[in-house]
Amino acid sequence: MRNIWFVILTLFVLQTVSAQELDCRIQVISSQVQGTNKQKYETMQTSLYEFMNNRKWTNHVFSMDERIECTMIITISKEISADEFDATLTVQARRPVFNTNYYSTILNFNDKNMTFKFQEYQTLEFNEAQHTSNLTSILAFYAYVIIGLDYDSFSMEGGDEYFKKAETIVSKAQNEKEKGWKAFENERNRYWLVENLLNDKYSDFRKCMYRYHRLGLDLMSEKPEDGRAEIAESVKLLQNVYRQKPGLFILQLFFDAKADELVNIFTESFPDEKNRVYEALKEIDPANGSKYAKIREGGN
Repeated sequence: MRNIWFVILTLFVLQTVSAQELDCRIQVISSQVQGTNKQKYETMQTSLYEFMNNRKWTNHVFSMDERIECTMIITISKEISADEFDATLTVQARRPVFNTNYYSTILNFNDKNMTFKFQEYQTLEFNEAQHTSNLTSILAFYAYVIIGLDYDSFSMEGGDEYFKKAETIVSKAQNEKEKGWKAFENERNRYWLVENLLNDKYSDFRKCMYRYHRLGLDLMSEKPEDGRAEIAESVKLLQNVYRQKPGLFILQLFFDAKADELVNIFTESFPDEKNRVYEALKEIDPANGSKYAKIREGGN
């Protein structure tokens, strides 16, 4: 009997200690590419899944239910050669809200610059010190961004270490031919994502991430009015960032993830708070102005 309990305890401990940081679902879609070997895309999906989920990205110990939930959808648009591909990458991540079954989206981005090489059954290698593979550099970059955003949502600027790791990946890719890594290409790419996150001028964005999630959403199950008030204050922080640089990339990313959630939160608010939040959101994110109009309409 003692041996049975020892085995059960050992398995539990091993499961808890060995859990990685990410619970990443990977999907490779190849329907746009006709007449090719579909088996290699299945192999690709398996290899990418193992790369994201089996690698230790931090020095911290995660239990199975603490892993960060994320999704990566790779849509192959062109098979350049037998082992080279053009694709787009949709990256999504979410974090749980305390004392609820609700998950809040923290990242929702479609990266249109994904050209990479992949050979079946070849081990995927990643080295932080150098750019060895565009595929693994992109995956590692987003792994660190996801972890950084998650950590920022639980502690003030808690993701700093991981954003800096993502920045290192960007710096190592500056001499590579693949797009998505360089400042001059456009203002919505991997370079500007991590630049915005680490730029002290926009530090209110990261303060917002903490206040919105940890002090706002996580409080709403017990004190909904207090939680909404904190989220309203976090919107003011975004307003500060917007007035420094309208159209900033990380602001667009925030609202791509949060616009619908903000509407749901504030339709149940009191009139004065509704109006204040509506006016701020209309200024910061005019593209979603019609959505935010529902805030004033709801509950009246």
